[in-house]
Amino acid sequence: MPGFLDHFANHGDPFMPYPENAPTPDDLPGLDPSEIARLPVDLLAILEREVDERLKQAKAAKARLDGALTIRYATRAAEERQAAGKDTGTVRFDDGDFTVVADLPKRVEWDQGQLAAMVARIRAAGDDPAQYVDVTYRVPERKYAAWPEAIRKGFEPARTVKTGALKIAILPREGAQ
Repeated sequence: MPGFLDHFANHGDPFMPYPENAPTPDDLPGLDPSEIARLPVDLLAILEREVDERLKQAKAAKARLDGALTIRYATRAAEERQAAGKDTGTVRFDDGDFTVVADLPKRVEWDQGQLAAMVARIRAAGDDPAQYVDVTYRVPERKYAAWPEAIRKGFEPARTVKTGALKIAILPREGAQ
């Protein structure tokens, strides 16, 4: 039995309007990706643009709502954290029939130069720095690419290349109508 989107599979005229029953961004979560992939490229481009626009609007709405929640609850959350004797973390308090959960995560950053100096002092004292700190080595890809071949070859056994997620955008061709 043909799928819902088979109706659109042979659509080739980009100037002909799509039927009323063409899928919309609201339909996409209920459709199989292989069916969506068979849609005409111009309909895919329209859907991509509409989904991107909705995502942009949703992010803007989320930012505004988060700002409003911060205005409404930040002071109360700070008071609750102070009463609990903590600077960060989660506090709960009531507002009417609702419980507000306010989390202020701890974000610790360490000065790498000072840590390196501490590691050197620990080693010099005859102790094992691994008991106190985790040491991580990394090589920026830009530097690796600039190294002479002989140096790169020595590092290759320690290097693994992984890829990120494939991103595809559908753009009108230059000069296309």
